[in-house]
Amino acid sequence: MSHGLDALHDYLPARFSANADLPWIPSSTPGKAAKPLRFLADDQGFVELLRMDPGVVMPLHRHTGEIHAYNLSGSRLLCTGELIGPGDYVYEPPGNTDWWKIVGDEPMIALVVVMGAVEFLGPGGVVRMRATAETQRAEYEQYCREHGLPLRDLMER
Repeated sequence: MSHGLDALHDYLPARFSANADLPWIPSSTPGKAAKPLRFLADDQGFVELLRMDPGVVMPLHRHTGEIHAYNLSGSRLLCTGELIGPGDYVYEPPGNTDWWKIVGDEPMIALVVVMGAVEFLGPGGVVRMRATAETQRAEYEQYCREHGLPLRDLMER
């Protein structure tokens, strides 16, 4: 078995992407935006940087799959009372329902891996909106078209 450079063809290539030039896609919620990094195949989920300004609230929502969130900057106060700051990691299991608010003086930026969908809930627990890999991809593509930006292939293959 060779471990030299000639054996590299046996491995799948990593999917590196320079994301500094990817746009922040504004949300319908003022002060909230996301930078898409990857849309997982078969609508399994998505990976993004999430940015929210101080005082902005992430409304009541439920996760159909697990969530992994790593705070890069800023702080958020979970509805359960925990304060999540830079360097903190939050795991949310499937079915988790919560809301939270950005606190402090600086925007919160978090690396978020979303498996499944995020269901935003209205009165009586009625789903009023769903965020999935497909909806997030459609928002990204529409934003790029409207602003004359190049469309990058962020789909998992």
